[in-house]
Amino acid sequence: GLYRHFGSKDDLVAAFLAREDEDFWTTWDRVADRHKADPVTELNAHLEWIGERIARPNYRGCPQLNVAAEFPDADHPARKVATAHKRELRRRLEGIAERLGVTRPNELGGQLALLINGAFVSSQVLSPEEAPPLLRASAQALVAAAT
Repeated sequence: GLYRHFGSKDDLVAAFLAREDEDFWTTWDRVADRHKADPVTELNAHLEWIGERIARPNYRGCPQLNVAAEFPDADHPARKVATAHKRELRRRLEGIAERLGVTRPNELGGQLALLINGAFVSSQVLSPEEAPPLLRASAQALVAAAT
């Protein structure tokens, strides 16, 4: 069975999450590489694919956030993967904010992370066509306020 490969349910959940993580960052890197010269276009492109992901009919929310909610113990192996993922998301968003030349890139990075994570948990209450434009408009307002 599965546990022969993974040792425990905890290890299995952590392995699943690590794979989800890899899938997410592979897409992110592909989009980022395409828009190296233009942080505005890069941010919009990320929000577009993230919005499309949320709009999928079988989407059940961000696996990292779901795991974080299910395993409150900070030392749980899956929780560690989830926490690292969210820190990395914020770090990358702060990098985009720096390239945008805003006054407080750490603050804008935090706001954009909050926006994206909020969209992930709101997927059940947003209509599919609503997610990408809501994300883009919200991000534009945050960027404009930070500039």
